[in-house]
Amino acid sequence: MTRIFFMLGALLGFTGVALGAFAAHGLKDKLDADLLTIFEVGVRYQMVHALALLAAAWAATRFPGGAANAAGWCFVFGTLIFSGSLYILALSGIRWLGAITPIGGVLYLIGWAALFYAAWRAE
Repeated sequence: MTRIFFMLGALLGFTGVALGAFAAHGLKDKLDADLLTIFEVGVRYQMVHALALLAAAWAATRFPGGAANAAGWCFVFGTLIFSGSLYILALSGIRWLGAITPIGGVLYLIGWAALFYAAWRAE
């Protein structure tokens, strides 16, 4: 599992940089400022949680039990839902997608709590 989390973290980091560049250079003149900001928030959270996924991969090797693995999956699915919904919202203008975004945020919170728990219960 640690290898998968590490590879997914690297992939999220790679695509986060690519999407950030796309926003700065390709979308700057095509989207309204508020939609561009929404897209950039998605990129920011994707990048932070790409690093969090790398931390979850490390934690899974250091702290036995399933909490670090749960954290990793929460970061993966949190990014898909949180950042993904923001990307689609920004590019399509479909505002109701904003109602889905908090589900990803809750997954992020659960992931961080699971990482805390993995470290707290380790010896």
